[in-house]
Amino acid sequence: MNKMDKVYELLEQANVLKESEGAQIVDLEDKGLGVCMIKKSNGSSIYVTRDLAAIRYRAETYDFDKCLYVVAYEQALHFKQLFEVAQYLDIPEKCKQGLRHVQYGMVRLSTGKMSTREGNVIKVEDLLTESIHRVEDVIKEKNPEMENPEIEAKKIGIGAVVFHNLANTIIKDQIFDWDNVLNFQGETGPYIQYTYVRTKSVLEKVGYIPKVEEINTEKLLDEYSQAIVKLMYAFQDVLIQVTEKDEPSILARYLIDLAKAFSSFYNENKIMVEDKELQNARVYLTYSVGKVLRIGAGLLGIEMPNKM
Repeated sequence: MNKMDKVYELLEQANVLKESEGAQIVDLEDKGLGVCMIKKSNGSSIYVTRDLAAIRYRAETYDFDKCLYVVAYEQALHFKQLFEVAQYLDIPEKCKQGLRHVQYGMVRLSTGKMSTREGNVIKVEDLLTESIHRVEDVIKEKNPEMENPEIEAKKIGIGAVVFHNLANTIIKDQIFDWDNVLNFQGETGPYIQYTYVRTKSVLEKVGYIPKVEEINTEKLLDEYSQAIVKLMYAFQDVLIQVTEKDEPSILARYLIDLAKAFSSFYNENKIMVEDKELQNARVYLTYSVGKVLRIGAGLLGIEMPNKM
């Protein structure tokens, strides 16, 4: 018996599979979800059937607690029907409850909606390649002495596109504009990467990272240091919120806030000072910011460059 035949059998056993004009359906009208077709009148399967078989396979193979379908909001009805019918499958209850549709909005060009019919659809591969090339041109212009600029351009170019895609609430439609995506001063991926590189540069100039047990926290009572400390203290809670809400923009916004806080700290506080305790405290704070930025960006799929 193939995987889809097993789905048909389970739905028949649950007495929910009905015939309608030669097709096999599950009636979900009482739940406000209309009718879910399971098999066409010619006997062929459809997306729902294959998705149900896939759910059984994933439950058996991975015994998952959560199974996320990251698909545009235009498919909301499909997944509501799918998850409702999946309640009749022979899988653990936790797997049934762990099915989630993470809806995201549409990406539009500044000139309007992308359309296959109109021929203005952009492939992701082409988008990333274009982003890398644009960043590499900027690097060659601003920092012509940099060795292997293509390596850093790849990290920055891809990071810019990824961050732009995740920085706003995932269900909102987005307008893709190069001036915003590759802005090194705005609330963008390159801005976070630049802040990370700045922390790395500070540590290289200082030449050491103090041990945490050597830090006198009373040296970090100024408002700029405290703003950073409070944000880093909230990092774990931010990650919990991201996983509970399936919303990566929470982490993206947090990284922007941390980068801004460090920029204010850096502009207002001299790090290399005569007071050794004060210097150690500020150096370790700088090190901590860089570490959190790198970890947070990594969770979003963004690599940090070594130079910018």
